[in-house]
Amino acid sequence: MRRVFVDPGAPQRDAIDEAAKWILSGGIVALPTDTLYGLAVTPFRSDAVARIFSVKGRSAERALPLIAADAPQVVMHLGPLTPMGERLAAGFWPGPLTIVVPAPASLVREVTADGTVGVRVPASDIARAIARACGQPITATSANISGQPATSEPDDVERTLGHGIDLLIDAGPTPGGPPSTIVDVTGPEPRLIRAGAIPWEEIQACLRR
Repeated sequence: MRRVFVDPGAPQRDAIDEAAKWILSGGIVALPTDTLYGLAVTPFRSDAVARIFSVKGRSAERALPLIAADAPQVVMHLGPLTPMGERLAAGFWPGPLTIVVPAPASLVREVTADGTVGVRVPASDIARAIARACGQPITATSANISGQPATSEPDDVERTLGHGIDLLIDAGPTPGGPPSTIVDVTGPEPRLIRAGAIPWEEIQACLRR
């Protein structure tokens, strides 16, 4: 595993490009998000997705969340957002809101759940820059062994996963806090899948405006 130290306020271009090259070639990159450290692979390569399940010891029945550089990247690769999805994206992206949308056939099946996939645009310059350099959404499942606590510390990532990942983008400790709120917008009404950083009341208020 290679560990690269990055300034969270002004991430070095060469580090971002290196991360994108690893991801697009099927590698696993640990990166900081606006909450915790995550593991990034391309969700369009089955070999990369299989590796991330193996490294985490995670059941393949559990879907992988995605992050994207911005809403247009989501639309380009995953399809148009519903009116509800557009409103929530405008209100809370970048930020800790994961929106569940229909999954396109191009995604590896193990990334999805019942034909859907969760995606968000994180409030992390580094995470967004890496997704932008990849030119596509990437995974951002927590950087930990399945069943163990997620971490905000890069040292923990190296200690527990260093044997199985290719690159660790070290920007120091991440803010931590609660995980993203997950909302399904594929039906006629929004459905709360997981309570998180954004209260459900704020989601509902945004949709009423």
